Amino acid sequence: MVLKRAMRAPRDLEELRLRALSLEGVALSELMDVSGLGVHTKGKAGEAMERALGATGVGANVDFPELGVELKTIPVEVDLKPRESTFVCAVQLADADREEWAQSWVKRKLSRVLWMPIVHHDDERVVGRAVLWTPTHEQASILQGDFEEILGAIAIGGIEGVTAHMGRWLQLRPKAADSYTRALTLGPNDTLIETVPRGFYLRARFTGAILRDPSAVP
Repeated sequence: MVLKRAMRAPRDLEELRLRALSLEGVALSELMDVSGLGVHTKGKAGEAMERALGATGVGANVDFPELGVELKTIPVEVDLKPRESTFVCAVQLADADREEWAQSWVKRKLSRVLWMPIVHHDDERVVGRAVLWTPTHEQASILQGDFEEILGAIAIGGIEGVTAHMGRWLQLRPKAADSYTRALTLGPNDTLIETVPRGFYLRARFTGAILRDPSAVP
């Protein structure tokens, strides 16, 4: 693939898949430089990937809205073991008692994901083999169960009892721009309390498994 500063949006899933596969082996520094982000810019790998693949989604949308695909750039070791959990989306804590899986932002984000591994080779980072993933029925059922367990606890005022240990694959963790940011949610005895904003994350053992086998149930 000849890298360009800006790519048009892919016409269909097959074009996106082939475009993503063609990036395998490209150094992240080259990708970022061609994308106009600078070789030494930190924290911009995802943005460089969006530009290279022609993502057009902005705001409350998936990265490829016409195709219903979310892009996730994931740092991994050479054995494809993820170096961290993967952020999915923020949680609207005040609406936890009304959230349903079928209409949730989490489900929409995870309905179809293009995983772009960034493989760490000592001091060099290289794009790995892309995986275009759609959850199997069993995977979707487990993710839904995690979602409902976590939001169910929040909805009855148990936010402070929800830890990162809850959920098989999907977990809830603090997600805030700084330590002073607060969000309102339901507390004990139907009172409103202030708490740290939370976000949904996918556990590394799950993302690592589906990079090797998209139908995995670890």
